[in-house]
Amino acid sequence: MAQITILGGGLTGRLMAFLLSKQEHSIRLFEYGSKDGDHSAAFVAAAMLAPMAEAVDATPLVLSLGYQSLDLWKNIINSLPQKLFMQFSGSLIVWHAQDIDISKRFSQQLQRGNGGKEVWQNWNTNDITQNKPQLANRFAQGFYLPTEGQLDNRQTLLALANAIEAAGVKCHWNTAVSLDEISNQTNDWIIDCRGFGAKNDWNTTGKSKLRGIRGEVARVYAPEITLNRPVRLLHPRYPLYIAPKENHIFVIGATQIESEDESNVSVRSGLELMSSLYAVTPLFGEARILELATGLRPTLDHHDPEIRVNKDKKIIYINGLFRHGFMIAPAVCEAACRIFDSMLNGHLMEKDEKTGITFNIIE
Repeated sequence: MAQITILGGGLTGRLMAFLLSKQEHSIRLFEYGSKDGDHSAAFVAAAMLAPMAEAVDATPLVLSLGYQSLDLWKNIINSLPQKLFMQFSGSLIVWHAQDIDISKRFSQQLQRGNGGKEVWQNWNTNDITQNKPQLANRFAQGFYLPTEGQLDNRQTLLALANAIEAAGVKCHWNTAVSLDEISNQTNDWIIDCRGFGAKNDWNTTGKSKLRGIRGEVARVYAPEITLNRPVRLLHPRYPLYIAPKENHIFVIGATQIESEDESNVSVRSGLELMSSLYAVTPLFGEARILELATGLRPTLDHHDPEIRVNKDKKIIYINGLFRHGFMIAPAVCEAACRIFDSMLNGHLMEKDEKTGITFNIIE
C-alpha cells in the first residue's frame, strides 16, 4: 500500500485515481478546477473513440492505444455505479460531390494507416438514407466505420469523480498546487497528470517539449434531428465532426490551431463551424447554440503520449495525449499503473510490452 498524490483531476488524473484505488492505495488528488472537470481539456471534447478514422494522421502508437482502449472503456463504464451514455455503433464519413478527390485521398490514408486493410464499408445513397434518413439526398457516398464508439465526456468526468470519492480518494477540487510545493512537503509518490498546466515543469526535464494546441467546439440542441452515430464531413478547409449525445445534444468540432490562446471562440471559427454544420443538413439551421468553447490540447513534438519516470524523486509524469485523450487514456493509464507497480516492487520497467509505450527515465 502506497501513499500517492495525483496532480491534475482531468480525465487522466481521474482514471489514474480510479485504477489505483482498486489496489487499496491511499490516494489524494488535487485539481485546479471543479468536480465537473470544467478546467480540463476533456471538458471541451467530443469523446469519440475512433481509432479507425484517426489512422489518417495519427501515429502507429496512438492507433494501437486507441484500439486497446475500446474494450477498456467498456469495462470501466460498466463498472461505474451510474448509467452513462456509451455508444459503439460506428461512425460515418461523408463528403459533397465536389470533394470526391478528398474522399479518395482519405480512403488511401485510411487503408495505409490500418495496415493496408479496407476497414470501412462503402455506403451509397440508399445505405445513407436507410441508416440516416435526415441525411437523405445530401450525400451520394460515404464510408461507414463499424467498430468506432463514443462517450459523453462530461457525464464520464463526473461519474469518475463520484467513483473515486466513493472509493476513498481524498479529492481537493478547486485547489491549485505546484509540483515543487507537493514534493517539498511530502514523501508521497507523485503522479503528474496536469496536461498543459504542467508545461513549465515538463519542459525543464526530458527532451520532448510540451505545447498547447487550441481546439474549438460547439454544443447545440436540435430536437428535430436524430443521428444514431457520429458523422464526419470531409472538406478542403474545415473538416467537421458531429457527435450526437443524449437528448438531442450535438457536439461539433473542426478547428485545430497552433496557438496557446485560451480566449473565446473567434467569429471566423464560429461561422465556419456553423456553416459547415448547416452544410451537413439544413435541419441544423433551427438548432439552438448552447455553447461555444475552447480548450488547449497538451501536445508533444512527436505527437505521441509520453510517460516519464523520476525514480529518485518518486514522480511519474503523464502527458501529451493531444486531441486523442478519450480515445487512448485507458491504455495509457494502465501502462502508467504497471510501471508504478514495478517501481514499488523494486524493478523499473523500460517498456510496457502490452501497449508498446517506452518509458522515459529521467534524473
